Amino acid sequence: MNPTLAAAGMALTVLVTIGLAAYSSRLARTTGDFYVASRSVPAWWNASAISGEYLSAASFLGVAGLIMAGGADAVWFPVGYAVGYVLLLALVAAPLRRSGAYTLPDFCEARLRSSKVRLIASALVVLIGWLYVLPQLQGAGLALQILLDTPTWVGGLLVSITVLVVIVGGGMRSVTLVQGFQYWLKVVAIMVPVLFLLAAWRADASPSALTDAPPVFDDRTTVRIENPITVNVSEQLTLEAEGTVDGATVAGSLTWQPGQHTVADGTTLVFPAGATVPHLSSVPQLTGAGWGQPLQSGEEHTLYRTFALMFALFLGTMGLPHVLVRFYTNPDGRAARRTALVVIGLVGLFYLAPSVYGMLGRLYAPELLLTGRTDAVVLLLPQAAVGGLAGQWLTALVAAGAAAAFLATATGLTVTVAGVLSQDVVSKRVRDPIVSFRIAAAAAVLVPLLLGLVAESLPLARAVSLAFAVAAATFSPLLLLGIWWPKLTDAGAAAGLLLGGVMATAAIAISTLVPDLAGWPGALLSQPAAWAMPAALATMVGVSLRTAHRITPGVDRIMIRLHTPEAVAVQRTWTARGLR
Repeated sequence: MNPTLAAAGMALTVLVTIGLAAYSSRLARTTGDFYVASRSVPAWWNASAISGEYLSAASFLGVAGLIMAGGADAVWFPVGYAVGYVLLLALVAAPLRRSGAYTLPDFCEARLRSSKVRLIASALVVLIGWLYVLPQLQGAGLALQILLDTPTWVGGLLVSITVLVVIVGGGMRSVTLVQGFQYWLKVVAIMVPVLFLLAAWRADASPSALTDAPPVFDDRTTVRIENPITVNVSEQLTLEAEGTVDGATVAGSLTWQPGQHTVADGTTLVFPAGATVPHLSSVPQLTGAGWGQPLQSGEEHTLYRTFALMFALFLGTMGLPHVLVRFYTNPDGRAARRTALVVIGLVGLFYLAPSVYGMLGRLYAPELLLTGRTDAVVLLLPQAAVGGLAGQWLTALVAAGAAAAFLATATGLTVTVAGVLSQDVVSKRVRDPIVSFRIAAAAAVLVPLLLGLVAESLPLARAVSLAFAVAAATFSPLLLLGIWWPKLTDAGAAAGLLLGGVMATAAIAISTLVPDLAGWPGALLSQPAAWAMPAALATMVGVSLRTAHRITPGVDRIMIRLHTPEAVAVQRTWTARGLR
């Protein structure tokens, strides 16, 4: 690998991002520019921008890593990420745009006439935003550590600084231009290497990735262990080691018997050609055939975990604040629907690639199954499979796409959180709305940066799925009922938001702090959306029915506004003027 080329690819992405932001900042003058780009973004470019911020580090790096380790079960991640937009298109996009709000809390207050519901929604927007930003910063740290051997905090810091430069200059107007460019960069960066990887695979004499044999080292392979690990060994294995293994200092030949073995950080392991790859204890030890079949991960209650994951991704997309705020930037509801439709195609196009990286990673970078760093497969595979100068240039291209992934999603999340903090917190002390927005942007990126310094890194796609779970348990039922059920009251909405938010957040906290929970408690807490969302929905309905006297005054007019197409509204206005 050539770290200079990789660094140049990432640096070029950052420079182009800052340049586009500087250009568009000259057009940002009003509050509307900073919050919703003056509601003038064309549907096709808005779709590119939405796709750019939606395809995060979890999509660019994490999905391929999960597919490499978990096989067919992990394919539900890209399916869920894409299908969620079908529900968004059918149920939410156009009515939400017609509401005329700037942010999701604005919609809550406009629909329910309640400052308390707005406050709860604001807190949830910030929580979901920070849950989502954190893995972007960790992913940036992982990429720079692998490509440039820098400390993990460096990547997060660089992303945070770039995000602030983009947002402070022109708000949503700058963000929209930048993210549209970043989507197309990511598509090129992940799809072009796929062509070379498939060509290298076809020319290789290696067996198919879907044989019954477990992954093996094709050549003599040296693996440097960066963090303490516990590995599972399926058959007797002789290797060389220098460091601490199973609590003893080793410098030379070593034989592992089947079972679990511990390896301390700083240890170097050398595996002979043809040796079966030991798996990290948390990585499923699947054969090729098992890797290609669903429900083979070996986890308890796999069927529930799979359906709960689908539930979280399908409904969580509908409740992601940084996605929803994008529909406010469309000129009208019809454009919002067109935007959502185009997004489905753009996101689907991108997700053709991760399965290829995951499959070929088991052939050309099997050591990642040992170290557990399967998130790095997209970055390492071009050099491992193609090699030579072509592999170095492809790695530089992938590095540029990875940088775009971190920046696009972190920027979208930060501008969303900043909008909420500005309106509900900072503006109470700072009267100038643009200055207030810029101060809020700094706070929005600083907190996850500090959390990233102390939080243990989770697999990227897993970390992002937690944000989806909170969104599914809170904003998803609120939007469904707020848009389609006129009897929703402020008391019902507040009760459901609080219950869903507390249940999902508590489950995430417990499953993260106690990752070894077994049986149904472990399954239910690791995937809470399947029970937290129905509980929140039932609570909203039940409390609303018991507080019918609190139904929003003038709710019929609000519902007509949300569901009347713009063409009908224009016709009615013209007819009224003609009668005059």
